[in-house]
Amino acid sequence: MKAISVRQPWAWGIIYSTKDIENRGWPINYRGDILIHAAKKCTKKEYEIASIFFQSMGVFIPELKSLRRGQVIGIVTIVDCKFSQVASGWGIPGQYHWKLENPRKITPIPYIGRLGIFEVPDDLVMEVAA
Repeated sequence: MKAISVRQPWAWGIIYSTKDIENRGWPINYRGDILIHAAKKCTKKEYEIASIFFQSMGVFIPELKSLRRGQVIGIVTIVDCKFSQVASGWGIPGQYHWKLENPRKITPIPYIGRLGIFEVPDDLVMEVAA
């Protein structure tokens, strides 16, 4: 199954909160389900900046130490991709906005992430997504 790494707490926001846009510097033509991999790296400074942004959206995030990292944490559906034209507070100007719907949490799967879209073996996902 296709997957994308997202740094915390943004990955948490997609699966457990209201983050319905993923901002990327490149477009995606793929539409359908994709795994959200919570990247291993997240500095305290990155977390603090994200926390302020989340609070501006009315969302309070868990403490950094409690956020899963280095694991696939859920599945979401990519339904569209537009350049800077999405009516969502999650969109960043000058980026491609991947419109996300139907987030589903799964039993976390420890996995090494990669840049761009990557594949996670289907049999690994089917065990926890059923």
